Amino acid sequence: MGCCDHEIVENPAPDYQRVLWIVLAINAVMFVVEAASGVLADSRALQADALDFLGDTATYGLTLWALGQSVAWRVRAARIKGVSLLLMGVIVLANSIWALVQGSAPQGELMMGVASLALSANVISALLLLRHRQGDANIRSAWLCSRNDALANLTVLISGTLVVWLDSRWPDLLVAVAIAGLFTHSAVSILRQARNESAEESGCGTS
Repeated sequence: MGCCDHEIVENPAPDYQRVLWIVLAINAVMFVVEAASGVLADSRALQADALDFLGDTATYGLTLWALGQSVAWRVRAARIKGVSLLLMGVIVLANSIWALVQGSAPQGELMMGVASLALSANVISALLLLRHRQGDANIRSAWLCSRNDALANLTVLISGTLVVWLDSRWPDLLVAVAIAGLFTHSAVSILRQARNESAEESGCGTS
């Protein structure tokens, strides 16, 4: 690595760190709620969203750790997040295929109730992080997590409505696959920005 490897990035304002701790706690609680509800409702969409909450809890914790670290370590943290999102996408897709083979019968009413609660939690998180959404790959990934979660919760809410209306499991499975796609899209975005920041760092070392 070049000289930038040892360059310590100044910590963002303390209020940003407080916001991260708040959204970390929100996501940790919602992971437990949605994981249990996903099993009770036999909903792959809720289970996928619960996994998203778990991943976000880890992401916020990693973001907190990376604050004030060198540029190189912040890039590594962003890469870990990107790879983790890709892995979660694969897990959700595999779980959806397994549910298709087995034949699931999700409970739409429970899906709607839990998805509404999760949507509220993520809207609050996204609003708290809104003014901190610009920054390096490490900071931007925290914003992307909350934004994506709010979108995912909205689709789960819609799928629960369709499950009840159509008396079909397909909306649940299709939303789970869509969430897997959202994981993949965010992972590619984070990894691409991390790669660009790594290239800039290398250029600094050779200049």
